[in-house]
Amino acid sequence: MEYLVLVGVIAGIILFAFVKGIYDEKKNEKLFIKRLYSNYGQFPNKEYEAAQYNSIRKYYERHSKEGIFVDDITWNDLDMDAVFMQMNHTYSSVGEEYLYYTLRNLTMQEEKLKIREEKVRFFMENADERVKMQVLFAKTGKTGKFSIYDYIDFLDMVKDVSNWKHYLGNIALLLAVLLIFFYDSLGIFLTIILLCLNMVTYFKYKNERDTYIVNFRYIMRMLSMAEQIKKMNLPVLKEEIKELDALLKQFQKFKRGSWWLMSPARMSGAGDPISIIADYIRMILHTDIIQFNKMMTQLRGHQPELDEILRICGSIETVIAIGAYRASLEEWCIPEFSQGIQLEDGYHPLIQNPVKNSIRTKKGVLLTGSNASGKSTFLKTVAINAILAQTIYTCPAKKYVGEFYHIYSSMALRDNLGNGESYYIVEIKSLKRIIDAGGDAKILCFVDEVLRGTNTVERIAASTQILKSFAGKNTLCFAATHDIELTSLLEQQYENYHFEEEVRDGDVFFNYELREGKARTRNAIKLLSVMGYEKEIIDKAETMAENFITNGIWK
Repeated sequence: MEYLVLVGVIAGIILFAFVKGIYDEKKNEKLFIKRLYSNYGQFPNKEYEAAQYNSIRKYYERHSKEGIFVDDITWNDLDMDAVFMQMNHTYSSVGEEYLYYTLRNLTMQEEKLKIREEKVRFFMENADERVKMQVLFAKTGKTGKFSIYDYIDFLDMVKDVSNWKHYLGNIALLLAVLLIFFYDSLGIFLTIILLCLNMVTYFKYKNERDTYIVNFRYIMRMLSMAEQIKKMNLPVLKEEIKELDALLKQFQKFKRGSWWLMSPARMSGAGDPISIIADYIRMILHTDIIQFNKMMTQLRGHQPELDEILRICGSIETVIAIGAYRASLEEWCIPEFSQGIQLEDGYHPLIQNPVKNSIRTKKGVLLTGSNASGKSTFLKTVAINAILAQTIYTCPAKKYVGEFYHIYSSMALRDNLGNGESYYIVEIKSLKRIIDAGGDAKILCFVDEVLRGTNTVERIAASTQILKSFAGKNTLCFAATHDIELTSLLEQQYENYHFEEEVRDGDVFFNYELREGKARTRNAIKLLSVMGYEKEIIDKAETMAENFITNGIWK
């Protein structure tokens, strides 16, 4: 009787833990769903470790030769990592990696953007369907510091996926058991020997493969997510569902029998009888090793199909993230595509309370003004608007009009100490890549302080010819400079705009408003007085500057 009471208590505790686990899981899911509704459009508060962020690039790196992309120099110049983080409203590695790829992939056909736009609008306007989809992606989850492609590549490291040794061992064990009925002593002896041999070799194979089980688990979760997306049967995803249906059929054998390998209780030491029995079956018959090898063979035979599932599922979460990003912006517009560049009330999406500026031009633009007046920020504002127009069909502006461009920049360059290259060498290489890109393709480029790494005379001469070369090579260039001489030398090829600052009451004030024409204020010397320089230094500097402007000679 006491034994039955003890068994009942233990069973009750197990049942309670099981029910509580289900209850907690459902409760957490409800809270998560509530947050998905209430936090839509809020900036994602995520932290990225270096290894984790590097893994996000992997889908882009695998497919970067299949289109026209923002190169690394331009990406880093414009701090596009921060822009990506601002719009990363994804919950799975599948969506995260595809969103990064999308943000670097410059689309050259508006029709493709419009097809994506239909899906973005659907999920923006249908919160219930959006949330159901986000829950699916959240259950698939992230891969941490490894990319999905790292997982796939890891699987190629397993060399021996043949099952003949395991089948041979099982057949030998079966024959030994049958031998007991004819030669009992010999049969029992051989059975014991083969049982021990199978169990010893099991742990050798198991240890080799356990490292890769986590890879299979994520792939299984991704396939399960794809199945659930298919079952939702949303009309806006008609083409995607049709493709998924055909692709998932290729993985039926991959999933068949996966319980032996994927069971959370596998070799976990769980105390329930079923798990213990299953563990011994695995050890004796190598069922999970055999299943692993089968799944490995299936996966290696269908890597292109797996890549397509990644693309389709990733693109679905990407359109949801684009909609959430739009909801987070103060103002945004759908871009229009026509000649030149027109920006109305454009702003930099990473700046809080930004000053908005407008411009309209079919020629290159030369920006002048002092340091910190807003030149670099304006260049980045136009560049980011142009990139977002051709990637996510969304611009942080009241209006954006532009052509389909290949987009380059040469802005935040540094000495390359590893290669022993000076700043000037790095700079002229960066500019040369833009010149070489010209030709039939339309180029939009952004240059901050042309050739700042060399002396004034050679800088002005070389800058003039490089900027003229851009104007003659189907290239629209926005360039910022301190060399006021360029505004006259290039007035036929470039329109002049400037930013101003005001020095008053011993301080400097910037309004960051773009103005037409070349900069006329000369406040660099006045700023010396703000910083407390002696009056004699300031007066002599002013005299020298006035004399040069008047006579063109330094004295």
